[in-house]
Amino acid sequence: MPAHFEEDIMKFRAIGVILLPICLAAAAQAQEAGMTEYMNACATCHGEGGAGDGPLAEFLTVTPADLTQISAQNDGAFPLLKVIQTIDGRAGTRGHGGPMPVWGARFKEDLSGEIGAYASEIVTRGRILALAEYVESLQAQ
Repeated sequence: MPAHFEEDIMKFRAIGVILLPICLAAAAQAQEAGMTEYMNACATCHGEGGAGDGPLAEFLTVTPADLTQISAQNDGAFPLLKVIQTIDGRAGTRGHGGPMPVWGARFKEDLSGEIGAYASEIVTRGRILALAEYVESLQAQ
């Protein structure tokens, strides 16, 4: 192998050693952000574990979905885009077939006055992605 290839490999390894902890920390923060969004926006209906058994579930006209079964109901694959669109609600998808809050509009409304329309849209999408990825982590094994 030419010497310059070995030098390049060493550089990539050094970069990897530096970036790996940063990437792991970012992933942990994203998971924590998703969990926070879930506990604040979803757990009262869907339950802390996502089984649809939250403290408000018995008072709703539509039974909250068991979020732990989404992958099982989709041949073992988690439909991330569909989940995002269901949470967001602004893409024409009715949340769980009934009166679920349109979180995209609520999240954006909370921020629009503070940071403006464009920035609030970006932050809203990030919050929804973190939430959807957290729901993915709740899938039954």
